[in-house]
Amino acid sequence: MKLIYKTLLLAALSGSAFAQETPKEEDFSKIMKVSSPEGTLLEVGGLVVMPNGDLGVSTRRGDIYIVENPTSRKPYFRKFASGLHEVLGLAWKDGALYCAQRGELTKLVDTNMDGKADVYETVYAWPLSAHYHEYSFGPKIAPDGSFFVSGNVAFGDEEWWRGESRVPWRGWMMHITPDGQMTPYATGFRSPCGLGMINGELFYTDNQGDWVGSGGVWQVKEGDFMGHRGGLRWTGMPNSPLKLTTEELYALVDPRRNKNAEGRYIKPENVVNETFITLAEVKEKIPALRLPAVVLPHGVQGISNSEIVQIPEGNFGPFAGQLLVGDQGQSKIMRVELEKVNGEYQGVSFDFRSGFQSGVLRMAWAKDGSLFIGETNRGWGSAGEANEGLQRLVWNTQKTPFEMQTIKAMPDGFEISFTQPVDRKSAEDLASYAIESFTYKYHPVYGSPPVNVEPCTIKGVKVSEDGMKVRLVVDNLRRHYVHNITLEGVREKDHFYSLVHPTGFYTLHNIPIGARLAMSELSTRNSEKEAAAKAAAEAAAKAKSSAAKAAAAKKATAAAPKAVVAPTFEEVKPLLAKYTCLACHNANKRQVGPAFLDIAKRAYSNEKIVDLIYNPQPQNWSGYATEMPPMPNVPKKEALKIAAWINSLTAGKTAAK
Repeated sequence: MKLIYKTLLLAALSGSAFAQETPKEEDFSKIMKVSSPEGTLLEVGGLVVMPNGDLGVSTRRGDIYIVENPTSRKPYFRKFASGLHEVLGLAWKDGALYCAQRGELTKLVDTNMDGKADVYETVYAWPLSAHYHEYSFGPKIAPDGSFFVSGNVAFGDEEWWRGESRVPWRGWMMHITPDGQMTPYATGFRSPCGLGMINGELFYTDNQGDWVGSGGVWQVKEGDFMGHRGGLRWTGMPNSPLKLTTEELYALVDPRRNKNAEGRYIKPENVVNETFITLAEVKEKIPALRLPAVVLPHGVQGISNSEIVQIPEGNFGPFAGQLLVGDQGQSKIMRVELEKVNGEYQGVSFDFRSGFQSGVLRMAWAKDGSLFIGETNRGWGSAGEANEGLQRLVWNTQKTPFEMQTIKAMPDGFEISFTQPVDRKSAEDLASYAIESFTYKYHPVYGSPPVNVEPCTIKGVKVSEDGMKVRLVVDNLRRHYVHNITLEGVREKDHFYSLVHPTGFYTLHNIPIGARLAMSELSTRNSEKEAAAKAAAEAAAKAKSSAAKAAAAKKATAAAPKAVVAPTFEEVKPLLAKYTCLACHNANKRQVGPAFLDIAKRAYSNEKIVDLIYNPQPQNWSGYATEMPPMPNVPKKEALKIAAWINSLTAGKTAAK
């Protein structure tokens, strides 16, 4: 498990030599605030940059603003429309704004040119059950001028954890023509917050939850089933492009709708060491099931993935053409590169920029090449100090970060491209690299821990002549698995910098066909093994004298009384990072989940806290919308160490900031 969360671990260890020697994210991109009028609550639901450079901003409170000179020090906010119902998307087309309200796609036009919308035209309206979670997202405009809008599922009453499609077309993607004709397009969506039209093709992001082991990026085609069972309720409708039934899915995956002795439904929980099935295995039986093109590992690369945008040519240095994906819960942005292998999208994700003031929900490109960031966290906690906001990410054109530019699949491993030449000695050392692969369960439980985790042996490495690429020859590549590729030891040629982000997560659906490298072409030097062999030889030489000293020390230790001392924050911090606790919890304040100090005040025993790590009880924490997933992957010894530190917070110890 040690590699899955390496990126987060390195970020958390801010006092390490790694963080001191290498430039950080903020050296290459600056977060700037877009000043808004006092009293304006920018719980941003939609952003769009209009042809003249003005910025359209929609809010969850039903207002739409036009921001003139949005990149200046004094932007001017003009209220364009109000009285709408939770506007969670905004688009510009042919002189009009289009927005997705809770129950309709609306066209807004200023016919008398007074700066305010005077025509609110319903393009298409869909049913609602009035459940709070029935959010609607979009629109995204297709190349032919039509629109795509996605709809969330609701959640149950007694079975409050169970995503439901109570009315058509919740849990569906709707395809809507400009004249208001709607065609159901695809289903299986849980919380499809982030739509993106990339090179004329539709993609979206979803969030971990029931039937969704981890967030990620999916391509969407007509007739697709994305995995969540809720929308299957409507596949019997005459205009459904998919005929898969709930019963056919349940024949493959147990819905776990069990009752207790009182006849009440029991919330399904993760079961350690159970026999489970994966999405890829279900796809063998249900061809319409669409696998995620790129998995964004939950807790490492976000917890509530949002908008997808493509980086235009000329923007953000060496990353033009790649995708950026926001995250509401961790208030950050990831970078994604897709490639097609055997006709199917797959690719790699990297961390890109964190530190935004609230949850990143929407993004839009300014005319000057900067990126507007629309933020909100109402109903869900997020990292950052604010509940809403509008910020701008500005690229430093004078510096190029030392990063993995991309990772591509090869017949015998991976090819990694860099933004700057690598130091050859470090790049030819196998100890500089580590790879492991994992996947997730497909089940009705809320989320999934990583499962089937296995290391991938790196047999050799070849560095290109210019130092801009390396080829890794790797054993144990597994189709449909996420491959965590970590390059802690690779250094930059001129300054010996470490990578700003040393980990990429490659989702490998297909292994390309082609030429493989010969072992004679590869470096197989491994400084770690050389050092271990040297240390073993030195230890053997000192064995006799060391044994005598050890025996004396053991006798003295046994005679001395042992004091039980709780670990310090610095001692437990690597574990909190490794197992993604810091993604949702802060020591002293509420974040996505409760503060560690508030947990300590419950006076649970250490053993009870371990039980709750393995099988959380979200009903014990009312007011927190995002459930904690089960974490059975945390070894009990380390879980007890975390628990001991949590409980020490009420014993007069100072919690970490």
